[in-house]
Amino acid sequence: MARNPLTLVPNIITIARIAAIIPIVWLVMDGDITLRIIALVLFVIAAASDWVDGYLARAWDQYSDLGRMLDPIADKLLVGILITALAWDGSFSGWDMIPVVAILFREFFISGLREFLGNTSVVLPVSKLAKWKTTVQLVALAVVLFERIVPGFGLISDILLWAAGAITLWTGWNYLRASWPHLVGTTAK
Repeated sequence: MARNPLTLVPNIITIARIAAIIPIVWLVMDGDITLRIIALVLFVIAAASDWVDGYLARAWDQYSDLGRMLDPIADKLLVGILITALAWDGSFSGWDMIPVVAILFREFFISGLREFLGNTSVVLPVSKLAKWKTTVQLVALAVVLFERIVPGFGLISDILLWAAGAITLWTGWNYLRASWPHLVGTTAK
């Protein structure tokens, strides 16, 4: 008997990660330091849940098509929507917008690329570096959140944000390079 994917613990955790975005963003945008601390705690829990749901899916053999689809979407929503809230509240400098735009561009572009290639037999598997990319993005955003709570972390948050932007662009380039023959129609049929 097939299990309902909505009852699988990893999927419940992924859905909770998506749901957590709303209070995190609301708390960040309020501007109150106490609420930002709560937002940071919720964000760290949501970010850590990305590892937890994957671990549980493997350990308990609870894989599903729903989980494979939702997990990367949850990551992109968490990163993209928090970036938007942090840009709105002035947490990013003008120079910070360079890696921020690079991150958003890559996430949208590669999602579109995967959608396009979904109509073919081409699969772009997630690389180990792409998994690290997500981790560095999440850590960088946590430090940006933390910087408003405890001033003096500006250089650290800038370094992490630029590292996240660089890794994000590199993984995007790798995916584009791997899919290029399929985009220009030069693969053997």
